[in-house]
Amino acid sequence: MLPTLRPVTRAGEATNEGSSESTPSVAPSPLARQSDASAGEPARRVSDATVSRLPVYLQGLVSLAGEGAASVSSESLADLSAVNPATLRRDLAGIGITGTRGVGYDVKYLVHEISVVLGLNQEWPVIIVGVGNLGRALANYEGLATQGFPVQALVDIDSSIVGSAVAGVVVEHFDDISAVVAREAISVGVIATPAAAAQEAAQHLIDAGLASLLNFTPVPVVVPDHVQVRGVDLATELQILSFYQQRSTAAARGTGLPLGTP
Repeated sequence: MLPTLRPVTRAGEATNEGSSESTPSVAPSPLARQSDASAGEPARRVSDATVSRLPVYLQGLVSLAGEGAASVSSESLADLSAVNPATLRRDLAGIGITGTRGVGYDVKYLVHEISVVLGLNQEWPVIIVGVGNLGRALANYEGLATQGFPVQALVDIDSSIVGSAVAGVVVEHFDDISAVVAREAISVGVIATPAAAAQEAAQHLIDAGLASLLNFTPVPVVVPDHVQVRGVDLATELQILSFYQQRSTAAARGTGLPLGTP
């Protein structure tokens, strides 16, 4: 799990490094908890685009903290994150964080604040539905627990798998999802089933009370408005890479359209 650092008092007089113009916003993810809300103030509304970039900023900041850096400029952090400095400043200002002109941002403070905004200052127990090759790989991946997402439960419909243990967690039957979710206080459901079973798995997880799902199947699942679903389709991502690889190779040989050609 990312280091939990003691909050630093935000200086009200700090000067913003750049523009803090507003951006279109939507309701925050169920897993996002704003630091201002924890202080009794209304939570800021953060755009999906900003939420998607915060983990990237955090990854760079954790690396800088590991190197002993005390502060970082918006330009340096933006370069680490492969974004425009103005975008980074707007994103941070959108969650109530401003830098000091000539100094930049305090690294430890940013790690703490972004971790709180993303909800990483607490654990979100995970259940994996589908204990095939992918489900087993995810269950064995120690990075989930260290980032605050411990795998607490595994379920499958295959009776030959039920009762076995993976990474120290006993596989339970798919039909018992509701009881397992309640018993383990599960917060996040991961769908690692065959594509044909994805919608049924999602529905069972929702019926069990979950509102945060990670879908590893290549098919989208239909969910109510209050449920957040993130899709991770490895095959689709590889196909996109194939497109660019093909164009790059063809351009190098002079036999096809170069990258960026419509």
